[in-house]
Amino acid sequence: MSHRIVVLYYSRHGSTRALARQIARGINAISGCEALLRTVPDIPPSAEPPSDPYLTYDELKDCDGLAMGSPVWFGNMAAPLKHFWDASTPLWISGALIDKPACVFTSSSSLHGGQETTLQTMQLPLQHHGMLIVGIPYSEPALHTTQSGGTPYGASHFATVAGQLSTEEKTLAQQLGQRLASLSMRLNPAVKH
Repeated sequence: MSHRIVVLYYSRHGSTRALARQIARGINAISGCEALLRTVPDIPPSAEPPSDPYLTYDELKDCDGLAMGSPVWFGNMAAPLKHFWDASTPLWISGALIDKPACVFTSSSSLHGGQETTLQTMQLPLQHHGMLIVGIPYSEPALHTTQSGGTPYGASHFATVAGQLSTEEKTLAQQLGQRLASLSMRLNPAVKH
């Protein structure tokens, strides 16, 4: 039996997927927790198979926590993720996600390309679902020294080369995953899976 933490992401060129994998490493480092890497379909649908399975609403309903990531698209989350949340009304009506911890992460191709606005706007549907938002506290030393990605709102990556994370970006993503998993266990010590 383990706490299942969904790591949901959409990635166009691999950078957001690389962050998702580091967050999953952080989650899996906490004894009793398991990261489920999931993605969403392209809009319009792509002919290429996804790198990870598509998230189902049943998996989301049954998760013990959520990490959600998107590349920066005009300072907001990518349309495929927005589409996924727009269809989540049945979970909202039932209150299935209330009091579950959640965090967000992003990547951009320019340093000031909208990372913080994307992280903040990704939090909005999660808050409407009653989820508890987890950030990165300044007690994490890498947050003070990073020269690329990483914010108190969530993990981030400045994609100078797609998918090649800096040491600080990897550290911050793993720490965010560990924090999310630890809080999940504290909030719901009775595992149901």
